[in-house]
Amino acid sequence: MSLPRSGQSAFSLTRAFHRLGSPPHVYRLATQLTPWFAWAAVACFGIGLYGALIAAPPDYQQGHAYRIIFVHVPAAWLSMAVYVVFAISGAVGLVWHIKVSFIVARTSALVGAAYTFLALATGSIWGKPMWGTWWVWDARLTSELVLLLLYLGYLALDSAIDDRRTAGRAGAVLALVGLVNLPIIHYSVEWWNTLHQGATVTKLGAPSIHIDMLVPLLIMAIAFKMHYLTVLVLGVRAGLLKQEKHSSWIRTLSPAR
Repeated sequence: MSLPRSGQSAFSLTRAFHRLGSPPHVYRLATQLTPWFAWAAVACFGIGLYGALIAAPPDYQQGHAYRIIFVHVPAAWLSMAVYVVFAISGAVGLVWHIKVSFIVARTSALVGAAYTFLALATGSIWGKPMWGTWWVWDARLTSELVLLLLYLGYLALDSAIDDRRTAGRAGAVLALVGLVNLPIIHYSVEWWNTLHQGATVTKLGAPSIHIDMLVPLLIMAIAFKMHYLTVLVLGVRAGLLKQEKHSSWIRTLSPAR
């Protein structure tokens, strides 16, 4: 007796979901994806940096100082995007008790904290010549700082609890609570009168940025995403090796892996 088409689709999705929770399957998948993501990141960074530093014209007001946006903006975008992955993976581990999800959350938190710090640091460097100060308690800057503290709080909580399952569940709760900060970051320039400029790329209608600047900016954003995926799969592989070191499937791996 064969299942109806809708039943077969649901069964296939359920099977695929459980395969993503299987450490041996995830390790093999991460191993296969690592070089693809790594080479894509190298290629995009090469093309993006050439466009950002050489091909893109100077800004008519800021001159060459604006070029820091090619690092600052992708880092800021990824700081929020990675938090979404971090929170969702934590929630999956919390609800379905999938250990791989906690490894994804832990790795994402490390990378997300680095991106958030980079966004704050480059924003301060850019703000000094533009605003005349390294830091202001602007709504966008303050909410981005809160995001960094959420990442660091999770990492501190995770390292303070020895039991990995308990640490994963506690961290997942913190991550889900912190999701409320993301719309504050995104809409802060609209809800409050801030020094930080409004949206130029993601606003409705045509972006208010020249195409010669927009293209390398988008390529750099892709480069940052590929970098995140590269670090993520490497972190998942390392986390699985540490977590499953006594499992039988680990002994079947070749020494090269």
